[in-house]
Amino acid sequence: MPKLSRWLVRTSLIHLAAGSTLGALLLADKGISFWPVVWLTLPWHMEFLLLGWMVQLAMGVAFWILPRYASGPPRGNERWIWLAYASLNTGIGMIVLHLWIRSAWLIIAGRFLETAAVILFVIGNWRRVKPFGADV
Repeated sequence: MPKLSRWLVRTSLIHLAAGSTLGALLLADKGISFWPVVWLTLPWHMEFLLLGWMVQLAMGVAFWILPRYASGPPRGNERWIWLAYASLNTGIGMIVLHLWIRSAWLIIAGRFLETAAVILFVIGNWRRVKPFGADV
């Protein structure tokens, strides 16, 4: 597994742990109300699990599994994917930070960075998607 895929998958597992922990707290509070403030973390829970875990895990596995180039660097220019990794995690951080610093700009910038991460990932891997048996 390439280094970049390991970073993506490991970071996704960190997001899974954080999102699951928050989910467990939310579920426990739903059964026995012990800390109602925990419900303010519901957006974090969704952000960590939907974008931090699922999207990032899909990106890591896709980068690893897509066909490699026959010549040159096997996975092409990895800068696009590194930028996507940084953009996605910075965007998630901005969305999480929004709960403390109520600013519409944090939400807008965070969502922009998350969207940019997906676009950068597609740009970086577009040429690797090919029909079966075709050389890249």
